[in-house]
Amino acid sequence: MSKNSIFVYSDAFQTYKFHDRHPFNQLRVKLTYDLLQTLGALHDGQIVAPRLATDEELALVHDSDYIEAVKKAGKGQLPEDVALNYGLGTEDTPIFPNMHEASALLVGGTLTAVDYVLSGKAEHALSLGGGLHHGFRGKASGFCIYNDSSVAIKYMQEKYGVRVLYVDTDAHHGDGVQWTFYDDPNVCTFSIHETGRYLFPGTGNVNERGQGKGYGYSFNIPVDAFTEDESWLAAYTEALIEIADFFRPDVILTQNGVDAHYYDPLTHLSASMRIYREIPKLAHQIAHQYCNGRWIAVGGGGYDIWRVVPRAWALLWLEMTEQSDISGALPKEWIARWQPHAPVSLPLEWDDPEDLYPPIPRKAEITEKNAQTVMKALQPIRSNKQRLNL
Repeated sequence: MSKNSIFVYSDAFQTYKFHDRHPFNQLRVKLTYDLLQTLGALHDGQIVAPRLATDEELALVHDSDYIEAVKKAGKGQLPEDVALNYGLGTEDTPIFPNMHEASALLVGGTLTAVDYVLSGKAEHALSLGGGLHHGFRGKASGFCIYNDSSVAIKYMQEKYGVRVLYVDTDAHHGDGVQWTFYDDPNVCTFSIHETGRYLFPGTGNVNERGQGKGYGYSFNIPVDAFTEDESWLAAYTEALIEIADFFRPDVILTQNGVDAHYYDPLTHLSASMRIYREIPKLAHQIAHQYCNGRWIAVGGGGYDIWRVVPRAWALLWLEMTEQSDISGALPKEWIARWQPHAPVSLPLEWDDPEDLYPPIPRKAEITEKNAQTVMKALQPIRSNKQRLNL
């Protein structure tokens, strides 16, 4: 029996934990899950347990010697100098016990979502444990050990033979996914992110367009620091509509990092909860317009785990399940349950106040600069259209 949307979840997602002071904290997934259940918007029949990704599945993207290194690191058997060659044991990706199993579960969660959608058991699937877009073939990077989105896309290609549109709205560039498919014309990657001028990983420039047969299938919109809702949404909307029409995918995979919010401690953007209402609306529309509804969504960045992530990711699920008209107060029971654990005051409402932050003095300049960036990013599509019309 087909389910319209499924929510991939397990408390074991919490095992992906570097240490107590690390900004990447999977408690945010549990907070979101609990918020949706308290709201009555997530039911047991929609929840699906993740599975572990196999070594063979991980090897669709990752080198076998890297996978073995991760296993040894998680058992305390990898020498420090060897670990550092693989990006393990750094400040960003410290070694922790059983890190292979914890990481393989996140990948397996995304693969579970893929199989439900592409086998026809569900139209849409959400696995918030995934979205680790910085992982490379043989190296950990930026809090990411295995790259679940890259593995999932390769898996979709091999098992289902589909063309995939990957959309990344994390404030950090989706570098690991982009480089994995940089020469592949059957995968189109689109990343809108804060410019790498001041932010990790420093890539994602407009001129990163792909190579070889994949040239023209990588799109990047690096927005200026302090970009606000209106400019961010204008760039995202204009670009995604044109890219989807150009590529006409079989399935859409969205990475839903929520670190563009003003409260996020690691980035420099000035977005509010408003963009997290709009991002999934357009993705949902694209899925039905081009992909027969096939939409797989994963998590990603988001480091204000109390005030931002639960609301933003809950809105993603609410859009996916056509319950997105919610507004006003958050459930009092949820606030009462989690406020004693939070180091900040939890928000009382779904939306942010109008005076969330002081006015940005460079707003007009930032808006104009972002508009020019969009024009540059979409120039190949528009030039090709002009040639065809001639």
